[in-house]
Amino acid sequence: MTILYQIGNKLYLNITNACPCACDFCIRHNKERMGEMQADESLWLEREPTEEEVLSAVEKADLSSYEEAVFCGFGEPTCRLPLLLKTARLIKEMAPTLPVRLNTNGLSDLIWKRKTADEMAGLIDRMNVSLNASDEEKYLAVTHASFGKGSYEAMLQFAKDASKIAEVTVSIVDCIGQEEIEACKKVCEERGLDLRIRPYEE
Repeated sequence: MTILYQIGNKLYLNITNACPCACDFCIRHNKERMGEMQADESLWLEREPTEEEVLSAVEKADLSSYEEAVFCGFGEPTCRLPLLLKTARLIKEMAPTLPVRLNTNGLSDLIWKRKTADEMAGLIDRMNVSLNASDEEKYLAVTHASFGKGSYEAMLQFAKDASKIAEVTVSIVDCIGQEEIEACKKVCEERGLDLRIRPYEE
């Protein structure tokens, strides 16, 4: 079971398969592509790791050899918010200067039915929130978010709230077309959010 994995000089933490979205471009929904992956390379967890397993894996890691720790896997890390916070706190205790980043769909407030960004203060230094689209209709068409209407606004509000406690960027993939990219830029300008355009990886 792959809880920790490394890409370059960054340590990634894979703590759940759960996610309230079923994004069209997500590899977790491309079974053919997942089947091509070697078993030892797959991030699909055969079961949800226990708190003890995650914390033990972090305790055994040499955090001094990494430039950043990133919560990112096939699932949405905030689905296990208590574990995410406890793990981030452990990382900060072990390596106080190591930046911690969260890659998220930004739906944590809907998952937990409360404001959650402030709970991450002092534990998460950077966040990447998936914007995905320029309006709610396009967003739901791409993400199929289980919360339905209101998800897009909740994601934007979470990103805005999170920007008060961490360095936040919202992201889109570059395959959505120039017109949609420009529309997303306008959304970010209106909300005071920084936009990152990511290359789409097949």
